[in-house]
Amino acid sequence: MSELNFQMREAVNEPIKDYKAGSKEKASLKKTLIELKSKVIDIPIIIDGKEITTNNTSKCVIPHDHKHVLAHYHKAGEKEVLMAIESNLKAWKKWSVTPLEERIKIFNKMADLLAGPYRDLINASTMLGQSKNVYQAEIDAACELIDFFNFNCEYLYNIHKQQPKYSPEGMKNSTEYRALEGFVFAVAPFNFTSIAANLSCAPALLGNVTLFKPASSSVYSGYFLMKLFKEAGLPDGVINFIPGSGKNIGNIVLNHSDLAGIHFTGSTRVFQGMWTTVGKNIKNYKTYPRIVGETGGKDFILAHKSANREALSTAMIRGAFEYQGQKCSAASRCYLPLEVWEDIKQDYQKNVFSIKIGDVENFQNFMNAVIDENSFDNIVSYIEYAKKSKDANIITGGNYDKSKGFFIEPTTIITSDPNFKTMEEEIFGPVLTIYLYDCSWEDACKLVDTTSPYALTGAIFAQDEEKIKSGKFHLMHSAGNFYINDKPTGAVVGQQPFGGSRASGTNDKAGAPANLLRWTSQRTVKQTFNAPEDYKYPFMSEE
Repeated sequence: MSELNFQMREAVNEPIKDYKAGSKEKASLKKTLIELKSKVIDIPIIIDGKEITTNNTSKCVIPHDHKHVLAHYHKAGEKEVLMAIESNLKAWKKWSVTPLEERIKIFNKMADLLAGPYRDLINASTMLGQSKNVYQAEIDAACELIDFFNFNCEYLYNIHKQQPKYSPEGMKNSTEYRALEGFVFAVAPFNFTSIAANLSCAPALLGNVTLFKPASSSVYSGYFLMKLFKEAGLPDGVINFIPGSGKNIGNIVLNHSDLAGIHFTGSTRVFQGMWTTVGKNIKNYKTYPRIVGETGGKDFILAHKSANREALSTAMIRGAFEYQGQKCSAASRCYLPLEVWEDIKQDYQKNVFSIKIGDVENFQNFMNAVIDENSFDNIVSYIEYAKKSKDANIITGGNYDKSKGFFIEPTTIITSDPNFKTMEEEIFGPVLTIYLYDCSWEDACKLVDTTSPYALTGAIFAQDEEKIKSGKFHLMHSAGNFYINDKPTGAVVGQQPFGGSRASGTNDKAGAPANLLRWTSQRTVKQTFNAPEDYKYPFMSEE
């Protein structure tokens, strides 16, 4: 407990900036956007604090203006991956025993830098590289990441305070929270800069070392995160930055005997493949790897006839179409009674038709581009499938254009089949499918629960308290984050820890102590001051 003899600052949620017309923050951010667009940078691999280049490079482009190149990044091969692991293991020797206070100071410094001088840089690089509007970038790349840094520090401090309840006279019992032996493989998605950082930083805060493998379409913001980590004082080699082919890097990493953990956000298929590889190699590891993953979603909105119509319609639009539906939590299937749909249909369509789509630098645009051509083509395939189906009717959107940017209109499908393809499969784009149910509330809940293999987020809308209670019960395992009369997106660190189960992941709740506990290996210590000096027990005495 001696390492807790320092003042721990209280974590509070970072206020969201408005970026109103004429505000200083808007002018400052726009200046940074212009500066970043004005140059093409070279992004190296970063191992042990050193910048490493290869002859194997790829481009970082702006999704809403895909001919505009922001950077060329170097891809890691076998040589660089093995070098990064060796660097991690070397750094582990010192970092794993670095006092808690020192580690917390570094991560609190990261939060302070991001709240201040790095805010524009991380926001702007996320806006340009991942096509997020200013609000989506602000709540993700700035606020959520600041909260991850601060709340995780407070959570860890409180975890260390969890000690055995009782030490009898003559002994002292204690629990130590050690780093895992080996390195953690942090595999990041493109859609959230905050998640990309936290995948590496949560384990690192607990004394672990990590390989930060960014998604190819978010290498740009990932590079600036590495600069932030460096300036905050994170020692070289604790987090190594290895952009490149997931398949090539993964095969090397997952077969390494020092793999201690996987912290993953991405597709269910990839995660299951990684877990399969770990299972096949389980005898070869020095320790059983911790596997933590947040994967796919087929997130729902279910309305009862007592639902607030205006709130429901707004939640459908925001939940399905913010950030082009590219959130693991985005609403993609909706279940409505016919009478509710008749009440909201006209206003819903009017509002969706009013959505502006385009460049992130035009702050009037609600939507921007999807991340890349592969994603664009995949989403379009679902839209075209619906257009040709007799069981579906497109009532908003359905159009798309990738000549300049990867733009897809907010698309709403009405289907007569509750098991229609777009009701069951993850699309990861601005497509919402509505099914009008004609059954009891309880049967509707059962339909929602059994339609999808995923269980990430979901929302119910009702004013009838009995139906709310019933919905919570019947949908007990349908969503790890469950919302009542609100959209199924927008989890806040310290308020709604995030994660789901079933095919949606291990539900270890990013933004909560539960996640941090996965990255520590406890040691129980019993110290005896008056040890027995005779092997015989009292019951053995003569009668």
